[in-house]
Amino acid sequence: MFDFRFLEKRPIIVGLELGTAKVCAMVGEINAEGALTIIGLGQCPSRGVRKGEIVEATLAEEDVRMALAEAEHSADVEVRSVYLGISGGHLEGFNNRGVQPIVSRDREIGEEDIRDVVRNAKAINTAADRYVVHAIRQHFSVDDQEEIRDPKGMLGSRLEVEMHVIHGRTNRFQNAIRLVKGMHLEVEDIVFNGLASSLAVLTAEQKELGTLVIDLGAGVTEYVVYVRGVVKHTGVLAVGGDHVSQDIALGLKMPQGKAERLKLEHGGAIFDHTARGLALTPHNELGLAERPINIEHLRCVMSLRLQETFEIIREEIQTVGWMPHLRSGVVICGGGARIPRILELAERSFELPAFAGASAGISGLASALDQPEFATVIGLVKYGAGQQRRKSAHGPLQRLAGWAPTRFFSNLL
Repeated sequence: MFDFRFLEKRPIIVGLELGTAKVCAMVGEINAEGALTIIGLGQCPSRGVRKGEIVEATLAEEDVRMALAEAEHSADVEVRSVYLGISGGHLEGFNNRGVQPIVSRDREIGEEDIRDVVRNAKAINTAADRYVVHAIRQHFSVDDQEEIRDPKGMLGSRLEVEMHVIHGRTNRFQNAIRLVKGMHLEVEDIVFNGLASSLAVLTAEQKELGTLVIDLGAGVTEYVVYVRGVVKHTGVLAVGGDHVSQDIALGLKMPQGKAERLKLEHGGAIFDHTARGLALTPHNELGLAERPINIEHLRCVMSLRLQETFEIIREEIQTVGWMPHLRSGVVICGGGARIPRILELAERSFELPAFAGASAGISGLASALDQPEFATVIGLVKYGAGQQRRKSAHGPLQRLAGWAPTRFFSNLL
């Protein structure tokens, strides 16, 4: 029988992304069966964000208000809290290990031992101005036995856990949080955009086989490596689609706005013989012909910048040793996934199969779910839904420092 009390609660989850190109708010709803449906979307061109971080708070606040108002109207709800996506070149990720001796007489590992070893893994030495956003549980080891998902009830003398820790500058997070709270909204949690995107586009099988997710945004490029079902590596490059436009503007000597239009209408990620000899004669507002533009040069500039971005990511992943484990290939999402032949360039750069990111395990607005540029905000909603289910099962989750709790969300990611 349908539980009508569920309608009274109507669990609503809102993801908010403050991007360089757009501010986007997405509304999701959990039904009585626990399934998540996207019911609303609002977006606004971004004016106060650069490289994933707020640079003009007044403009950013206006953009957020417009995006939220559109989302509220679309979903016919009132937004009271959000899951806030965060990014920026200041974010760093690394793997850490915690160790705990088992001191009980029977050597059986219990809940307290697991809590202690996780606490030890979190006890990292970071600068006073940095905050741990995520501590993502990977695998446990008991004595010499590795790759254990749940060690509870096992016997051993030494328990270890590996975790992936993501941290960044506290003040950079606070800028975005204060902006949202200044609008009388609660920040349920902050989530690294790269992890949110991977949560939206990857299946459990892809995570297990090993996959690299690259989110090509306007201001930053975020990437996440999954191996054996867990996050093994994360990173952020402070370059994105805007930098491609800047290169075009410099190389072809034109305003950046015009370069952006050319990139979208005539650009491509691959430079080959098909572009040789091609030229375009644009017209100004008066309909007069302007200086011809060489399409060959346009695509050459784009290809060089995008190839450099992929090479930087590849070199870093090779350095930490995860390239041989990416058996499922590369998934590209974000607005950059729309660049013609970007998947072909990714396959050449990484020598792996490449795929366009598509949302998995979620229903609702098809117009939003099919678009790669909405991967981050879809992932924020999906993450929030997972947290809501955990709250229902285990009671309220504790807030840290009054504004943003750190999560062990290995069960989600």
